[in-house]
Amino acid sequence: MKGKNIVLTLYNRNYIRTDWNKNFINEDFDLKIKTMSDELLKYNIKLELKRNNEITIDINSYADLLNSIKISSPDDGFMNKCIAHIIGQSQNLNLYEDIIRAVKRVAFAPETIMPDDENRKVCHNCGCGC
Repeated sequence: MKGKNIVLTLYNRNYIRTDWNKNFINEDFDLKIKTMSDELLKYNIKLELKRNNEITIDINSYADLLNSIKISSPDDGFMNKCIAHIIGQSQNLNLYEDIIRAVKRVAFAPETIMPDDENRKVCHNCGCGC
């Protein structure tokens, strides 16, 4: 069985508001990503974490924070989709929970992710992702 590769990319963040200042680049974050990566390997899915220091996102809201984290899955035709695009509105405003939800959705149900506007044709609301 062919494996799937997923890349989680963290962009630099410029915190405009201090209430959204989430310093998630730390040992706890790396451990959570490693744990998720180990879990996904059981399903032949490789998760890679990258940091892109060339792009900085201004963080003025929780949505901006989600937009500073991108997921790519070339096998599914996704390149640099932000977390917010994949999961929609956050349920609990829990960054780790939202990252895990997005990665698992790309890993196990990529067909349920809404295509970009320019690629959207007709949707019959069946959950196919058209």
